Amino acid sequence: MTDQPFDDRRVVAVAVTFNRLDLLQRLVARLDEVSGIAEVLVIDNASSDGTGEWLAGLDDRETTDDRPTTPVLGRTLAENRGGAGGFHDGLAWALERGADLVWLMDDDGLPEPDCLDILLAHSADLDFWGPVVVDEANPDRLVFPIRLPGGTRVVHRMDDVADAAVDGLIRDVVIPFNGVLVTRELVERIGLPREEFFIWGDDHEYRLRAERDGGRIATVVDARVRHPSVGDLGTPMMFRRTTYNHTPSDLKHYCMARNNLLNLRDYRGWSHALMFVAKTLWFYSFTRPSAGRIVLSARAMYAGLRGDFTGHRRYLA
Repeated sequence: MTDQPFDDRRVVAVAVTFNRLDLLQRLVARLDEVSGIAEVLVIDNASSDGTGEWLAGLDDRETTDDRPTTPVLGRTLAENRGGAGGFHDGLAWALERGADLVWLMDDDGLPEPDCLDILLAHSADLDFWGPVVVDEANPDRLVFPIRLPGGTRVVHRMDDVADAAVDGLIRDVVIPFNGVLVTRELVERIGLPREEFFIWGDDHEYRLRAERDGGRIATVVDARVRHPSVGDLGTPMMFRRTTYNHTPSDLKHYCMARNNLLNLRDYRGWSHALMFVAKTLWFYSFTRPSAGRIVLSARAMYAGLRGDFTGHRRYLA
């Protein structure tokens, strides 16, 4: 751990965006209301909706309410490199600019005004920690369900999260990259997110890497980020004995099949990886029959095992 007093640690927020200017503007406005942020860094994944031009004009923002606005710096990538590439570059950029703690978030999240203060209250004891992500239209419901440690129980409601917490924390669980804090020390030990993953699985891999390194991980149940609903994650299968993360997007499924197989192989072993292959075959043979999805899954998994991370590009719009 650093010898620097925690109250003096430099906190830099990093947001990754792609073609969601209205949500990004909402997020930047909210971050202006949050005390304790040294600056906001925005990685724009080659958006075509005017995001780059809007970011370029932020240098001219005026002081409001007798308080300087939080500096916002934007960097537009030459091509869309997904959330994985965006967080890879954003985290590196934050460290280059002297961050001691980096607050990572997508453009569609909206931290509560006190979210950072609540998270920072635990900065002496944690390395990689974050808030509960709740449905902005129904804050009692989790957008991303939490699997409680030590078992198979998955909770979907805030009441269940609160009941499971010990001293305000659910240890060994965090939902990256939705308002999570990570220390410079941890990043220097484990490196940056795997940019080649593009989307789906890069955040989970980073948590697994932190866990393997002995990082102190937790969800702080009183800290909240509001997020648009993404529907019910996890489609029941095998007579409702388990679930599968089905998506209608070929791009998301390709990345999920490729990246999840590698995460399971690398962090849980071949037995878990082969179980995932079997689940995929079952799901698209019986639950949602689709010969095309079986072929797509096989192509993605084979590419990942060969170390080929270019196949998703054919599905980019």
